This record gives sequence, structure tokens and C-alpha cells, in this order.
Amino acid sequence: MVKEISLGSVRVGGNRPLALIAGPCAIEDESSTLRCAERLMTICNALSIPFIFKASYDKANRTSVTSFRGPGLKEGLRILAKISESMGLPILTDVHSIEEVQEVAAVADVLQIPAFLCRQTDLLVAASRTGKAINIKKGQFMAPWDMSNVVDKVLSTGNTQVMLTERGATFGYNNLVTDMRSLPIMRRFGYPVIFDATHSVQIPGGMGGSSGGEREFVEYLARAAAATGIDGIFLEVHEDPDKALCDGPNSIRLDELPQILKKLKAIDAIVK
Repeated sequence: MVKEISLGSVRVGGNRPLALIAGPCAIEDESSTLRCAERLMTICNALSIPFIFKASYDKANRTSVTSFRGPGLKEGLRILAKISESMGLPILTDVHSIEEVQEVAAVADVLQIPAFLCRQTDLLVAASRTGKAINIKKGQFMAPWDMSNVVDKVLSTGNTQVMLTERGATFGYNNLVTDMRSLPIMRRFGYPVIFDATHSVQIPGGMGGSSGGEREFVEYLARAAAATGIDGIFLEVHEDPDKALCDGPNSIRLDELPQILKKLKAIDAIVK
């Protein structure tokens, strides 16, 4: 049985219905981020889908030194705190360094460890010691069974609020592939598993100075993942993905989200 964990007002795991973690890749500005959060909340409320808002204040692993990273720690956390306070939504955001952990934990309900940092013991331990829920992206270089060692690093602090997120595995140059076996394999550890459908269609570095993506395949992968009985879906969304400042090619348009979620909810209901 997969552990049920608390993310603010939302429960994920156990045998609960599929949850959604969604938002823009990076905070672009206050007004658009608040609009996105409000729209997502409205969509999820209408469909009775548990929802956690995600957005990054800083994307430290962008392809190019000139790539947009976000507003930074102080301004980003201010915007996320405003969303949390005004809408009552659980908040998830990335942490890239030990020095940022305590400030982020004061605002976010879920501290996310980026895929490239999933083996960084000191960061995992520092984040886990806050007592907040920890979402760990499985590295593109990691076998699913090796993530058990990552889980143990979190559990060593006494924190059992842990989730694992699949986001594709490196397949040659500038490409990712998703092995759907990884989802049930990681669920055997006893903690919720999330599928990141948008990063899984990313083409890392595929545009030279930035990553490309194939958003037309997001829905297909999400539906396949939901059919395995996972606990949540992770989606990057944007009002106009072609104008997004970060990960636009693999983000989905907000207007398209309701129809995708209806299908995912129906699949999840059959499986569970």
C-alpha cells in the first residue's frame, strides 16, 4: 500500500484519486502567475481534482547562461506566498541549494529536488529536515530501482512525506524516453509516484541555446501513466506556450487542460 501524505489541504497517495501538480515552468511576473493559479484552481475545483500549484522562482539548470531563470528567491517567494494566502493552494517549488531551504520551507508546502540534483545527499537531508513534503524528480540518468537509495536519504531524517516523480530517461543525444515500468517499480517503495508528462517530452538542449519539446505527445504519455495507477500528474501549463520564457515547447495551453484532465480522471477511476 502506498503511503498517503499531506500537501497542505491536499492528500496524495493511498488509493486516493489522481492529483494534479501544475503551473508555469518559471514565474514570469506576478500578474500572469496569479492568473494561471486562479484558472487552474477553477478548472480543478470544477472537476473535483486535488490540486497543488507549482512554479519555480529560479531555474538554475537552464541550457544557456542567457536563458530566463525567473525572478529569484525573494521576489519569487513573495509571489508564491501571495498565491498561497489569497487562494489557499498548496505550493510546490524547486530548491537548488542548501542555503535556500529554510526560506523556501517558510512558504512552500512541497520542496522539490530537481532531477539533476536527486543524488545530492546534503541537499536532500537539509530539505527533509524542514519536515515539509519532499518531491524528488528522478534523474534522467537514474534507474527507477536506484531511487530507493534516494528515498532512504529522506527517511534518515525521520521525514516520511516523500514523493517520487518520473520525468523521462536520457535516450541518446537531445532526447528522452519514458519507461512506464518505472512507475510501478517506484511505487513498490511505498510512497506516492507522480508522472511529469511535460518534461518527459522535452528535447534537452535541442534548440541549441534552449530545450525543445513535443507537446503534442503530452496527453498520450499522461494517459498511459494514469493507466498504471499512479498518484499524480505533473504538467507545465501556460496561457500561450509559444511565448513562454521557459520550457514553452513542452508546456500545454491552459485552454486545453480541462479536456485532458477529464480523460485522465476517467482512466484513474477505472484503474482504482
